Amino acid sequence: MDRLKQWRPLGAIILALALDKYLPDSSQHPPVEEPYLTYALILLALIFGLAPLSRRFSAAFSEKIKEKADFYAVFFLFLNLWNVVTKKYCLLPAIFFPNPDRILSVLVEDYHYLFVDCLGSSAKLLLLGFVSGAAVGLLTGIAVGFSKKAAYWVNPIIRILGPMPPTAWIPIVLVAFPSTFQGAVFLIALSVWFPTTIMTASGILNVQNAFFEVASTLGAGRSYQIFHVGIPAAMPFIFIGIFTGACASFITLMTAEMVGVKNGIGWYINWQRQMLSYANVYAGLIIIALSFYSLITLLFKMRDHVLVWQKGVIKW
Repeated sequence: MDRLKQWRPLGAIILALALDKYLPDSSQHPPVEEPYLTYALILLALIFGLAPLSRRFSAAFSEKIKEKADFYAVFFLFLNLWNVVTKKYCLLPAIFFPNPDRILSVLVEDYHYLFVDCLGSSAKLLLLGFVSGAAVGLLTGIAVGFSKKAAYWVNPIIRILGPMPPTAWIPIVLVAFPSTFQGAVFLIALSVWFPTTIMTASGILNVQNAFFEVASTLGAGRSYQIFHVGIPAAMPFIFIGIFTGACASFITLMTAEMVGVKNGIGWYINWQRQMLSYANVYAGLIIIALSFYSLITLLFKMRDHVLVWQKGVIKW
């Protein structure tokens, strides 16, 4: 049975291909120019069909496919169910629930506008806000963690302003900043600043005093203790704050684009929703999901590289 497990995704793909070919299409769903779902399923069939045979060339890739085989199989069965319910029998309102072919056609035919113009604009906005918020949050957290005087003045501000949702500042931001783009950058930075500051300060305050005492005994100065003892020891907490801030920045980005910014994926989804083009809305949601998944994966890779010493201490 274990040997057959890696073939389950391929079986689900073949089933989807067969049902898509032999079941008649509903007349309520307008046809697309090309059978994009069929093309995608054939490509996936090749990938998952060759994966078990690629063990001798790439054992890691084959094992990864085998490990996630049940998840992939269930996902393809869900895709198959979506196709049957929409394209074949139209059991859901066609205007709000387009079939996979229609969604894929949007992704392919509007590729440049979606991935270059809209996603590029969102990426620029997110990058500026995230980097600014994380940098200021790190500096604030380090100051609060190492300086009682800084903690005396900054902690009340953190406790008052930090818990407030960044989107609550939208009415003020719209009139305080010369452009909606700058205001959106500020909102994203604010959403990242609070969790990064809190977790950085908490991580530094939880470092054992013995570490600093040993460093001081060996002749380390104040700056060395901060940058070579305190901050590295607090890195697990710092990354938790950055991850939390990243998730908050995604939410703030979508809200800012839907409210004020005149470009980006969030703006595109809101625009297409108003036009009742729900195939485009789903295409935008897919792009958001894949983009944010890629960013979070990149952050995890960075965490794994920086905190490689934790692998023998903490079960990941």
